[in-house]
Amino acid sequence: MSTPPSSAGTSGEHAVERFAPTSGRVTGTIGIAICLLLVVLAVLGAGVSAPVAGIAAVLGVLAWATMLKPRLRIVGDRLVLVNSFETVTVPLAGITSVLVQQVLVVVVGGRKFTSPAAGRSWRQAAKKPRSTRDLAMSPVPGEGLQTDAKVVYADFVEQRIGERANEERGNRGIARRSPEQEALLAEVTRTPAWLEIGLLAVTVVVSVVAFLV
Repeated sequence: MSTPPSSAGTSGEHAVERFAPTSGRVTGTIGIAICLLLVVLAVLGAGVSAPVAGIAAVLGVLAWATMLKPRLRIVGDRLVLVNSFETVTVPLAGITSVLVQQVLVVVVGGRKFTSPAAGRSWRQAAKKPRSTRDLAMSPVPGEGLQTDAKVVYADFVEQRIGERANEERGNRGIARRSPEQEALLAEVTRTPAWLEIGLLAVTVVVSVVAFLV
């Protein structure tokens, strides 16, 4: 079986490699459609009360932020975690361990950063319980990715990030778990998703007002 696909941009310092979200797409889309329908019916005066429409608007924003928005990609020498209400950018060379269970967890400088964009089902996670504390970076440089037919997409994401982390650490000449690698925690950036934060705040306020009026 060929390695599960990811989308890569042009080669170079800012090459982009995107990983497909692993779950929540169908549920999120259906949820948003239902919420939007309730809001439209309320606006048209078709039997849906303002409080119900307000709650639907809040749930619609949450469905978008938590199920459809999260993305995971590698941009140059950075791992970018586009999460519900913030975007976290992590230097690949600083990653000491990577794990995909219900969510993706990467550890940099002793701190964990998560993304719901990649994950395993509860059944898959129960069959493969692990901890980032015990996870050695895999594969080691030169081994390449597994192409066994039993590999699932979560394994591919885990392996690919591990491989790229090893490559970038080698490019910088940094030893794993060295003080130099730990110091890369300072290069982690967190950018709030002001659009989603603002939409959630507005819909919550509108919902509360609808209940009080």
